[in-house]
Amino acid sequence: MPRAEPLASAPRAAPRAGRAPRLPSLLPWLSCSPALLLYVGLFCIPVLMVFALSFRAFDINTGTIGSDFTVSRYIEIVSDPYFREVFLRTLGISLLVTFLAVITGTPEAYILNRMKAPWRSIFLLAVLGPLLVSVVVRTLGWAIILGNNGLLSSAAAWLGLSDGPLGLMFSNTAIVVGLVHVSVPLIVISVWTSLQKYDSTTERAALSLGASEITVFLKITLPQIVPGILSGALVVFCLAASAFATPALLGGRSIKVVSTAVSDEFLGTLDWPLGAALAVLLLVLNTLIGVSYNAFVQRRFKEAFK
Repeated sequence: MPRAEPLASAPRAAPRAGRAPRLPSLLPWLSCSPALLLYVGLFCIPVLMVFALSFRAFDINTGTIGSDFTVSRYIEIVSDPYFREVFLRTLGISLLVTFLAVITGTPEAYILNRMKAPWRSIFLLAVLGPLLVSVVVRTLGWAIILGNNGLLSSAAAWLGLSDGPLGLMFSNTAIVVGLVHVSVPLIVISVWTSLQKYDSTTERAALSLGASEITVFLKITLPQIVPGILSGALVVFCLAASAFATPALLGGRSIKVVSTAVSDEFLGTLDWPLGAALAVLLLVLNTLIGVSYNAFVQRRFKEAFK
């Protein structure tokens, strides 16, 4: 009987050569490079130049900027009661504007969300309309209203409530009013965004169980729109602290905030290093407050931001 030959074993695959490590794709970097270059050129480089300028010496007799490195500008700001008052006034106005904008804009956004078409679109356009107009134009409008011969003073005199001008112009009150008018639409947009994710079924369930409208708003609605309120408040505070046009036009020469003090040093006394130091301190304080606030909010209300 013939002997069977053993089956030939299948040839083994040759071992794979070591695969070269993949290089990271450059496409994301290339797509972001125009915006990155624009950001570096229009923000980072000017900020670094202002930061370097703040450490230069200034000769008040000749009005020239020296090349020596000095921190005297920062020491002058910290030790001078005038600049401490300016920073405290800026902080107080920013906090008051943020508070008034929140308590004004939050109910507006809530009411707008409950409106039906076409009234919702009409009133939303009326609320957001100031964003379509230049801040200078809006501020000049308030100057006409709050001026000594403006609408409020004339109305108060006609009603017999005042014997003369109300004196609202060139005051802290005028600055707060102007900044609140500018800031309320920002709060409305922020809260409106949160309301788009609002679950209205919980509200109807609470009302069906006998809860009042106020209880439903405080216990159910408000916790769900907290992220929008907190985010909008941070934006309003930062913008109010660094605002220039409104404080300059409504505050005049007598009421100074940090931004107008910077303008005075650059354009008035020509002490550019001092103005640069004021601008750097404002930027640093604004950044520290914003980062600290955001960290506290994220830690304290982390469930609401999920």
